[in-house]
Amino acid sequence: MSERGLDHEGTIAREGALDRVPAAFIPVVDAARARITEMFDGTRLHSAYIYGSIPRGTAIPGVSDLDLQLALHHEPTEADRAAAEDVEAALDDAFPQINGVGILLTSTRALLSELERHDAGFFLACLCTPLLGPDLAEQLPRYRPTTLLARETNGDLGLVLDRWRTRAAEAATDADRRVLSRGAARRIVRTGFTLVMPRWGGWTSDLDESAAVFGRYYPQRAEQMRIAAVVGRTPSADPAVLSMLIDDLGPWLAVEYTAVHGEKAPRP
Repeated sequence: MSERGLDHEGTIAREGALDRVPAAFIPVVDAARARITEMFDGTRLHSAYIYGSIPRGTAIPGVSDLDLQLALHHEPTEADRAAAEDVEAALDDAFPQINGVGILLTSTRALLSELERHDAGFFLACLCTPLLGPDLAEQLPRYRPTTLLARETNGDLGLVLDRWRTRAAEAATDADRRVLSRGAARRIVRTGFTLVMPRWGGWTSDLDESAAVFGRYYPQRAEQMRIAAVVGRTPSADPAVLSMLIDDLGPWLAVEYTAVHGEKAPRP
């Protein structure tokens, strides 16, 4: 891999690998593979992938979560969702080194569709590490840090701001506010990075690096984005921090993003 997350051809390199999984998480990954195989037979499951800090080799025991993407032969059903929840609960209960489990269910049709080519398709091809079955990335293009990729991955921030405000108003506990602050901060940092990604000319999923790269192009918002990166790792229950994210930085970022990259293609 060359600098800035690109390979020698200038396309975005896949960021994770099973041989980068930290030793403490190898039993978790092995158990995930076994559980998925047990709960999803070959008529339902095409392939499974792991993404996030564990395959990137940066996971911290007791802090990091386990993130999985399952590609199904058909559109996800209620039975599929129930099976995924069973896998999530079993793994979360069995391994104290993980702080939660999340499983995404998507059909192969959607992952390979033209509409998702530069969103879910990019996510699978570049941010997911194969765990089981044939790798769908072989049927997807190589990606470069372009305006098209920026628009289709993160060009819809404005659509979630009202939802975040509603959740903030309804948050009854500090735990509720921490969950919201973590999710909002991570989304905002990713959006801030991809806003400047084509100008920077590379890719990263690291929150601190993403915030730092953003700050080079928008120094007046650099400190807010640095705080967002911190909250993305260590959630805050402080209402002032949450308000900064969803009432100030987020709305500004949504407007600037549309002005620079345009609006994401609408989904059904």
